Amino acid sequence: MQLTVLGLNHKTAPVEIRERFNFPEKRMESIMRHMRNYDDIPEAVLLSTCNRTELYMVMENKDKTTRFIRKFLVHMTGGSYHPDYFYNLSGVRCVRHLFRVASSLDSLVVGEGQILNQIKGAYHMARSNNMTDTLLNTLFNKAISVGKHVRTDTKIAYNSVSVSSAAVDLAREIIGDLKTASILVVGAGKMSELTARHLIDNGARTIFVSTRNLDHAKVLAKKFGGMAIPYCAMFEKAGDADIIITSTGAPHYVLSPENLGPHLNGRKRPLILIDIAMPRDVDPELGKIDGVTIYNIDDLKNVVDINKTFRAREAEIAENIIEEEIGALKERLRYYSIRPVMVQLHDKINFLRKKVLKKAFVKLPDLTEREKKIIENMTERLEHKFLREPMIAMNGAAGTEDEERYRKMITDLFLLNTEGDEFGDEGEIDNWD
Repeated sequence: MQLTVLGLNHKTAPVEIRERFNFPEKRMESIMRHMRNYDDIPEAVLLSTCNRTELYMVMENKDKTTRFIRKFLVHMTGGSYHPDYFYNLSGVRCVRHLFRVASSLDSLVVGEGQILNQIKGAYHMARSNNMTDTLLNTLFNKAISVGKHVRTDTKIAYNSVSVSSAAVDLAREIIGDLKTASILVVGAGKMSELTARHLIDNGARTIFVSTRNLDHAKVLAKKFGGMAIPYCAMFEKAGDADIIITSTGAPHYVLSPENLGPHLNGRKRPLILIDIAMPRDVDPELGKIDGVTIYNIDDLKNVVDINKTFRAREAEIAENIIEEEIGALKERLRYYSIRPVMVQLHDKINFLRKKVLKKAFVKLPDLTEREKKIIENMTERLEHKFLREPMIAMNGAAGTEDEERYRKMITDLFLLNTEGDEFGDEGEIDNWD
């Protein structure tokens, strides 16, 4: 078996590609159900956020399964495959990558706290769909623990910026004083609430909130002394705004030349559209209208360099923590690849012991229960003594160049039914160097 991750993120793919692979919860569950029918993938976890989509898998046949998964994901998105945007990491590289993701070291905003909850959610969804077992259960629980460890033992999250705060910083950089700006927030979810909070903290006084559910918009607007706008009146209000920040969960463009364009006729002052949604809320064609400037989530990269030097020092500490945790996981999984052979050997010897013991008891009908128990305990001790040396030898060979030789030797000698789960090539889970 092989552990691998196939994915793309903000470093490898632009927003127009990432949004095609951004799956809502129901679609993720559908993907999990489909993958359950593929025998070569006994375990899988799908992680999908605004900045990454990654599929962690335990595979029987790496090359065959990777080809299948690429085609499958492209089919799910209704698009074509872009190999240059994907990365495929196996073994320890996969483990290190997941630990860095959980620690927010691989995030657009280093130190942000959302990713850990997103990993937890992805793992629990996979587990509830019966798509995790020993390896991914161990790996993801450890990754969550590592993420918590990094946040607790470093200051990487101290004074960190978030995507929403970066959006507000960008708005302030463009407009200047936010006190006189008319700001419309489209969407009433968590990201919109965080954005509104940052707007107020940076001096904004006039905030309008609009979403399809007016009650949700009223709740958010009330929190920050703003005003809720019915969705049907949102486009007219947008035409009067200085800044529009959008963060909805819509699968299509919310603002486009068709619905917003007519309300911009005769406008003399600039309009800033900051789109922090994934998939995007703003049709790029709006940027062709005079006076309209669009910033999407990729444009925030220049803003998130705040405190970069400070967090870089903390990131070094975090990287050391990750390497220590990889070492601990290595020791825990050191015999994982040879364990099936050890289990089969134990089960076979135990089966033969019980079979012989049963025949002996038939030939000795006058034995008391106490005498039978004494004989059974004696055979158990003999079994343990007999298996002790082979088990020590196999455990010692796990993860070394002698592993395959011991596996074959034990399998052939005791006529076991399988050669066990293999991790042979460079980059697979047993190659930790």
